[in-house]
Amino acid sequence: MRNSNESSSPNLQNKRRILVFLLFFFAVTLLLIGRLGYIQLIKGNEYKKGAYEQWSKDVVINAKRGTIYDAKGKKLAVSVNASTVVCFPVDVKKGSSDRTIVNQEDENEDAGFITKFFNKVNKKLTGNKEEELLQSSLENLKSLDEIAEILSGILEMEKETVYKKITQNSKYVELKRYITEEQAQKIRDAKITGISIIDDNKRVYPYGNFASYMLGFTNSDQQGLYGVEATFDKYLTGVPGRLVVNTDGVGRELPYGYNEYFEPKDGYGLVLTIDETIQHFAEKAAEEALANTQAKRVNLILMEPETGDIIAMTSKPDYDPNNPREPLDENTKKAWESLTAEDLKKQWYDMWRNPIVNDIYEPGSTFKPLVVAIALQENKTQPNKTYYCDGYVRGVPGSAMKCWRYYNPHGQQTLAQVLQNSCNDAMAEIGLDIGAETFYKYLRALGFGETSGIDLNGEATGIVNHFKYMNDANIVRQSIGQSVAITPLQLITAIACLANDGELMEPRIVKQLIDSEGNIVKNFDTVTRRTVFSKDIADMVMEMMETVVSVGGAKQAAVPGYRVGGKTGTAQKVIDGKYPEGVYISSFIGVAPTNDPKIVCLMTVDEPQGTYYASIIAAPIVGDMIEETMKYMEIEPQYSEQELGAIEKATIEVPNVIGKTIKEASQILEKYGLQHNVTLDVEADVIVRDQFPQPGIKVTRNSIVTLILN
Repeated sequence: MRNSNESSSPNLQNKRRILVFLLFFFAVTLLLIGRLGYIQLIKGNEYKKGAYEQWSKDVVINAKRGTIYDAKGKKLAVSVNASTVVCFPVDVKKGSSDRTIVNQEDENEDAGFITKFFNKVNKKLTGNKEEELLQSSLENLKSLDEIAEILSGILEMEKETVYKKITQNSKYVELKRYITEEQAQKIRDAKITGISIIDDNKRVYPYGNFASYMLGFTNSDQQGLYGVEATFDKYLTGVPGRLVVNTDGVGRELPYGYNEYFEPKDGYGLVLTIDETIQHFAEKAAEEALANTQAKRVNLILMEPETGDIIAMTSKPDYDPNNPREPLDENTKKAWESLTAEDLKKQWYDMWRNPIVNDIYEPGSTFKPLVVAIALQENKTQPNKTYYCDGYVRGVPGSAMKCWRYYNPHGQQTLAQVLQNSCNDAMAEIGLDIGAETFYKYLRALGFGETSGIDLNGEATGIVNHFKYMNDANIVRQSIGQSVAITPLQLITAIACLANDGELMEPRIVKQLIDSEGNIVKNFDTVTRRTVFSKDIADMVMEMMETVVSVGGAKQAAVPGYRVGGKTGTAQKVIDGKYPEGVYISSFIGVAPTNDPKIVCLMTVDEPQGTYYASIIAAPIVGDMIEETMKYMEIEPQYSEQELGAIEKATIEVPNVIGKTIKEASQILEKYGLQHNVTLDVEADVIVRDQFPQPGIKVTRNSIVTLILN
C-alpha cells in the first residue's frame, strides 16, 4: 500500500502546472489588454490618422484670388480657371508593374512581439493568395519608366524630371501647373493610377505691362510679391478648399466611397484709385518720352490733391507681371543670358522695385515752390518783396554756388519772378532767411524723411539733414533742391499740399474691398495727415506757379482753356556722392486748374541723352497729360479771346466711329488728323463700342480719341 504522501504528490504537481498555466494565460491576457489599451487610447489617433491616409486622398483646392479693378470697375488683374496635374508617388508605385509586396514587419518596426506573431501567422495563411493576385494585376500595369515617358510627352517636360517627381519619397507632388485642356484630357485618357487633374486658378493681367509697378505680381503659389498684390495679399488670397476621397489599395477612387468637398472661399476684390483711361494716357506719354530722350528711366505720376488719390502711376522701362522674370527689352534679354544665378536675381529685384516709391533723388528746382511757401508762411518774405541777382551766391563759406544764368544775371526781381526765373541767387537768400531749424521743421511737416503711408511695399523715407548738422552752405544747397533726397511720390504729395489749401494728404491707392457679388466689405477713407500752410499762402504760391507757365520758363506746358501752374527742374544727378558732368534728372511738376486744382502731375526723366532741359523734354508732355486728363474728366475749359481765335482755326469735329472696326476707325481718325488711344495688340476686326469725345464735339488737331472696344 502506497504512502498517502506519495499518492498526493502528482495531484499537487498537476495543480501547480494548472496554476502556472493560468498565471501565464492571465499574464498574456493582461498583456493583450494592455497592448489593446495602448493601441486604442495612446496610439489610437496616430493609427487612425495613418489608416485614414491609406484609404483616402486629400487634395488642396486653391481659392480664386480676388480681382483687382480700376476706379470705374475695369478689371486689371483676374484669376481664371486652369488645370494642374498632381501626383501621389505612393499610389503611382502601387499602380505600376514595379510594385513589390510590402513586408508587414518592416511597416511595423515598433510593433510588439504578439502583433508580429499574428502578422506572421496571417501571412502564412494568405501570402500565396496575395502573391497570385499581385502577379495577375501586374500583367496590365506599366512600369515607372513607361509612366514617366507618357507623362513627359503629354506635359512637354524632361522625362528625367518627371521620373524623379513620380518616384520621390513624398505623399503629394505637383507635376505641372496651368496645363491646357487638351493636355488634361490626354492625361485622363491615359488612366494612370496616382495621377490626377485638379481645378486651379491662374493669375492673369489682361493689359500686360500696364500699371505693373502698382499691381505687382504673384508667384506660382498665388502669393503676392510686389505692388498691391503683396500689400493686400491677405485680402486677395481667400481660403483654400479641400477634396477628400476614398481609394482602394492601388489608389483608385472608390465609386461608393466617402467623398467630401470643402468649397474654397474666394478672396476679396480690390478697387484701386487709378483710372484705366488716364493710366493709358500716362503709359503712352512715358513710353514716348523714353524713346525720344533715350533716358535711363522715365517716371510719371498723377494725383488728385483733395483726396491724395493716385489716378495714374507709371515708370518706364517696366515689366509684364504675366512673365515677371523676363525683361521686355530684347537687348536686356541677351545681356541677362550670360549672368550667374545670383546676378540674375539682383537684376530681377532691380526690375521689380517701384522707382516712384522706392528710389530717392535730389529734386532740384521743382523743390523751390515749397521753399517759397515756407518763407511766406513764416513771414520771411512777401509777394511784393524784391531780390537782386548778380549771378553769384556771396558771403556763404563753402557754398561755391552761382545762379544758372550767372553770365547774364537776373538783376532786380519780384518773388514771383524768382520762381519764373528759377533764380538760385535769390533762393539762397530766401533759404538763409528761413533758417536751419525752421527749414527742417517744415520739411518734416511736408512728409520728407518719413514714409507717406501709401499701400505699396519698400517705400523709401528719403534723407533730410537735421538742423543741428546744417550750416549756411547746407541751407543754400537745400534751398535750390540739393542736399535733400526724396522720392517722386514725396514731392508730388508735398506739391499737392499746396494745391489742397495747405492740407497734406496721405497718398491713397486702394479705395475699397468688395466681395464676389460686388458688395463693399471695407472702405479705405482718405486721410489728412496735417495742415502745413494756410489757404492764403497756398493760393499765393499757386498763382506764382501759374506765372511760371504763362510768362516764365515753362510756356510749353500751357494748355488753352485751363490755368496751369508748374515748375521745371534740371538737377545734376548724384552718383557715388559726386555730381558728374553732364548727368541730369530733368523734371516738371504741373497743377491744373490753379484756381481750383483737380490734378497734380509729375514727370522725371533720368539721364536724358542730348537735350536735357526740363522745359523742353518734360514740360510739354506734362502739358499734354493735363489737357487729355482735364477733357476726360469733363472739366470745362475757359478760353480767353486770343485762345478762342487760335483754336477756331485749329479745331475739327470728331467723326463718328462707333460700330466701325478698329481698322476702319483708325483710318477715319487719321484722315481727320486725330489719334486714338489703342496701343494694345488687338484683332483688326474688333468693333468700337463707344468713343470719347463723342461724335460732333470740336477738338484741336492731333487730339486723342479714346476708343472703347468690345
